[in-house]
Amino acid sequence: MNKYVTVEELVDTLDVKLVAGAEFMNRQIISSEVSRPGLILAGFKDYYPSERIQLIGRTEIAYLQAQSSQERIEKFRLICRHDTPAIVIARGIVVPAELALVSNEMKVPVLSARSKTSRVLANLTNYLEGKLAERFSKHGVFLEVFGMGVLITGTSGVGKSETALELIQRGHRLIADDRVEFYMIDELTLIGEAPEILQNLLEIRGLGIVDVMSLYGVSAIVRSKSLELIIEMVLDDGQIEYDRLGSKQEYERIFDVQIPRIRIPVKSGRNLAAIIEAAAMNFRATQMGYDATESFNQKLDALIRANREG
Repeated sequence: MNKYVTVEELVDTLDVKLVAGAEFMNRQIISSEVSRPGLILAGFKDYYPSERIQLIGRTEIAYLQAQSSQERIEKFRLICRHDTPAIVIARGIVVPAELALVSNEMKVPVLSARSKTSRVLANLTNYLEGKLAERFSKHGVFLEVFGMGVLITGTSGVGKSETALELIQRGHRLIADDRVEFYMIDELTLIGEAPEILQNLLEIRGLGIVDVMSLYGVSAIVRSKSLELIIEMVLDDGQIEYDRLGSKQEYERIFDVQIPRIRIPVKSGRNLAAIIEAAAMNFRATQMGYDATESFNQKLDALIRANREG
């Protein structure tokens, strides 16, 4: 089934208000792209993406004001099509009477936004991309640790939620527990968030469902975050070999994005919350150019050379 957003949802979420066409608020928006219809208003008719929201700014309005009333009606008929979800006027500009007439005739709602045109374009695009993007659900606990989006994964019962609870008590923030929905906003960035029914909730075995916001306050949760690191918790049965120096970087592919992954063995007595904090800080240091493994190797090489020369 195709995804869509209704015009009513758009009005309820963004800083736009309905000016005309209240009875057409159930129009469906199926494209995250927003069109500036300057070319078609000027007479270029070879290509017109009528299925997109049409955004009119000061430039288009200035051009239309130089036309007669009948010419404006004809031009507005060019952009108000049966599949046009909505017309948005930026900068709080008064909606031309001819547009209100034509939009009512074609059953296209007209919206008004106070912000400048470029800001309205960015807000509309960001919102629609988040709503209409393909989504991928992954099992795990998603947290903001030292400002980073960290996904904790592992088999059921390994202690993901209990570790997350300790991290929250240490001042980090919960995004999602059990099921995390990811969507791609560009070729390098994945955004993760909780399904609406699971927002703010954390399931602890033996305790049940905990409402993190009620217990720890609004500062303990965040609605969404970009995914930067995956930490896989693995039960240590003594059979798995681990990279003791951290010289091998593993990745996990979600959509077309390669996300760094670290595997942490789980066994009795280990403070997993502290280890995850250290992993996040070490990963951030590596991103900033400091590599502890490389530093160790350089010191080791220098020590070997010194022993040979001695």
